[in-house]
Amino acid sequence: MFCYQCEQTAKGEGCTKVGVCGKSDDVSALQDLLAYALKGLALFAVEGRKVGVNDHEVNVFTVQALFSTLTNVNFDPARFVPLVNRTVALRESLKAKVKAAGGKVELGEEAANFKPETTLEGLVAQGGKVGLKSYPAANPDILSLKHTLLFGIKGIAAYADHAQILGQEDDAVYAFVHEGLVATLREDLQLNDWLGLVLKCGEVNLRTMELLDAANTGVYGHPVPTKVPLGAKKGKAILVSGHDLKDLEELLKQTQGKGINVYTHGEMLPTHGYPGLKKYANFYGHYGTAWQNQQKEFSAFPGAILMTTNCIQRPQAAYTGNIFTTGLVGWPDVPHVSNRDFTPVIEKALALPGFPADTNGKEVMVGFGRNTILGVADKVIAAVKNKDIRHFFLVAGCDGAKPGRNYYTEFVEKVPKDCIVLTLACGKFRFFDKDLGTIGGLPRLMDVGQCNDAYSAIQVAVALAKAFGVGVNDLPLSMILSWYEQKAVAILLTLLALGIKNIRLGPSLPAFTSPNVLDVLVKNYNIKPITTPDADLKDILG
Repeated sequence: MFCYQCEQTAKGEGCTKVGVCGKSDDVSALQDLLAYALKGLALFAVEGRKVGVNDHEVNVFTVQALFSTLTNVNFDPARFVPLVNRTVALRESLKAKVKAAGGKVELGEEAANFKPETTLEGLVAQGGKVGLKSYPAANPDILSLKHTLLFGIKGIAAYADHAQILGQEDDAVYAFVHEGLVATLREDLQLNDWLGLVLKCGEVNLRTMELLDAANTGVYGHPVPTKVPLGAKKGKAILVSGHDLKDLEELLKQTQGKGINVYTHGEMLPTHGYPGLKKYANFYGHYGTAWQNQQKEFSAFPGAILMTTNCIQRPQAAYTGNIFTTGLVGWPDVPHVSNRDFTPVIEKALALPGFPADTNGKEVMVGFGRNTILGVADKVIAAVKNKDIRHFFLVAGCDGAKPGRNYYTEFVEKVPKDCIVLTLACGKFRFFDKDLGTIGGLPRLMDVGQCNDAYSAIQVAVALAKAFGVGVNDLPLSMILSWYEQKAVAILLTLLALGIKNIRLGPSLPAFTSPNVLDVLVKNYNIKPITTPDADLKDILG
């Protein structure tokens, strides 16, 4: 195997025996094979659009299947077999439609004619031949950009899948996913072509996040400031981790009147701010963090645990029998819930002891999406003009288990009292319960939401820039970002496509970024690696 799509990759170079995330060599090979098969499907999707053939089933399946190859989504080899086979079946069906419409179907690329083996072992062997090391590119900088494009498209696929589940789609997103996958098979594009594709990936991701924002707020309303208890309530319990709001809603519906309290974990914390979700009486509070103490938290939780999407490490506690997966998530020997029928999860929760008594804990605030922040924009603008607010810091991104992420906790703790910290995604669990006080009635720490709510943060920045009559890069705003997996790659590409500069990125720079590509990013966007909180704050604030 060879995998370096996440920040924690071995030695900062690449995992070659087993993934640091826990991914086996077999799973890695099957993920590579699925991505390769999807490229074959994409070839005909691109040709189909030229002659008016646009298959919605193909579009939706492509992003769903690609989503399953993200870090920490699916660790179960058996679940990749039907995905690979369905990819090929859809390819052949689409090929027939394209041919009937007079389109080109005699394609020379091997991916267009790929035939999967009939056994799991055979598929694994095929996957070993089509991984990242097999990509056609003699130039290391082009190879770097090809891989950046692939990982960015994977991020788009995740957001597009979430949006589609709640009824928001744009064919332009599907079209780019197919075009981008096909591009990775090409050998005739030059360096500037690849830079253009990577930046277009960022543009398309912005549109995808806009769709997801419209989906979430359209169905559940705009988040509002909400206090979320971190303690526990006596009684039966279910813990929900991941990102999928639809799964959470269905679980809340199905647990009504059953004496079960539903808690959030990780990236589900911001869901407490949505009016359409907080209305459920048994939606109680938040339990634990995202990464730092995850094994301990899952093992100690006295109820059932439902994993809805990625952003967690493969937990040892999965083998206690208390954990269930849904959607694209899968681990060997862990029960999977289909069609959002959460009966097995509910039955397990009722059979487990639950919390024996109420425990009082801290409360944290969520719900500072763009609607909330822009609703008090006049106060923000006045505070800046009066010099009550000196600077804004967006400290956001992914969490992870590798050492080095304490930087973000220390950074937030050392931010001066005349500055505001905006945060989003699971990286905030390093400091989300810190009491930073207020400025002019505004909390100094504002939780904008999940990683996909980066769209909200971008809209806030654009609106403030307009109000001050300056560009976003001229605002008293600094972005201190942490990255882990492919959705973070897509968001970073979006920021670059918007021309945003002076981003500080950590804990380490992507292993798939070649020295020359990094040099371009530094020269054009002044991207910097994080150093120390003291040094970075001094450099920013003077």
